[in-house]
Amino acid sequence: MPKVLLLILLTLNLYALKPSVEELSWPSGTPFLNFLESNRLPLSLFYNLSGEDKELAEEISAGIKYQVLRDDKNSIKQILIPVNDELQMHIFLDEKDNYKLEFIPISYQVEDRVLNIKIERSITEDIYDYTGSMQLAVSFRDAFKNEGIDFKRIKKGDRVVIIYTQKRRLGRIFGTPDISAAMFITRDKKYSVYKFNDKFYDRSGKDREKVVFIRPLANARITSPFTLKRWHPVLQRYRAHLGVDYGAPRGTPVKSSGDGVIKFVGTKGGYGKTIIVSHSGGYETLYAHLNGFAKGIKTGLKVQQGKQIAYVGNTGMSTGPHLHFGLYRGQKPLNPESMMRVIKSVLEGKEGVKFKSIVQKFDGELGKILNSNETSQKEEKFPDVVSF
Repeated sequence: MPKVLLLILLTLNLYALKPSVEELSWPSGTPFLNFLESNRLPLSLFYNLSGEDKELAEEISAGIKYQVLRDDKNSIKQILIPVNDELQMHIFLDEKDNYKLEFIPISYQVEDRVLNIKIERSITEDIYDYTGSMQLAVSFRDAFKNEGIDFKRIKKGDRVVIIYTQKRRLGRIFGTPDISAAMFITRDKKYSVYKFNDKFYDRSGKDREKVVFIRPLANARITSPFTLKRWHPVLQRYRAHLGVDYGAPRGTPVKSSGDGVIKFVGTKGGYGKTIIVSHSGGYETLYAHLNGFAKGIKTGLKVQQGKQIAYVGNTGMSTGPHLHFGLYRGQKPLNPESMMRVIKSVLEGKEGVKFKSIVQKFDGELGKILNSNETSQKEEKFPDVVSF
């Protein structure tokens, strides 16, 4: 059955054919195996996965909304768990009443949206109140964090304008909003930022993020690239790999990709021995399948870019010595290789022409929004349980 048709039928099952659907939030620090055990689902659903899919099972973000479909006897019939903005786990009972697990695309709509509000309480509270998205509030603050704005001194009546796109899944906002341009007006001064090549710049073309990452392994070959969703024509299924695998001998030194603070040191399910480092701008890097940790590495330790933190290994669900390297911003996986590209100047050559056209386009849109003086409507709230 074509995957698109399957997802349509699944959605119909979730909201039309069964007694109840419950929407829950994934608990922080809960491994997928523990989730299966607590819901009395067969652990073989995890153990029968491929190595890459076992890694994917570790990527479920704390707080992500997932749906559980139960029958009139309260038995689980189906579960949908997003693992990124494009792919989700589908656990279901087959015709023989055996539980199966597959990865299928997320069916969603993309909306072009505008937020135009005056501050009543705080930037974070007001953006969340109007949009229902804490991620949008965090992204907005991160976009302006190097503009010298003291967000603790904002006053009532300051204005926030954001032009962005938002995914919607099963009637609710979903995933990480994508800001195209934003403006903040405070104390009669306007600040504007524009997204270009996945980074924010002011109108002069100055990079506002000031975050540069390096490869954690020098001169290592890529054995498995980053992909959010890919249909494998031979295996006839969707696959995803939310990081980059670098092939290297066991014991090869692993370096921190950027300045930061050690957030996690230990074992992380299918990732085996793992280190997570928090960086400025809301970024995090993950280093997995390690053989061991460098001397003195512990949670809370500040590390500089290029500092040795671990050694390449083969721990966890791994088929050979390599480093799995992940890069995230606000729990959203990013392609590490693309983030390591450095543009000398956004105003040079063809890149400059593209950037100037973006500034011109969004300056016009921001101006129209301000002149309209229309306050945005608040996002509608829904109950967590739907009964039939």
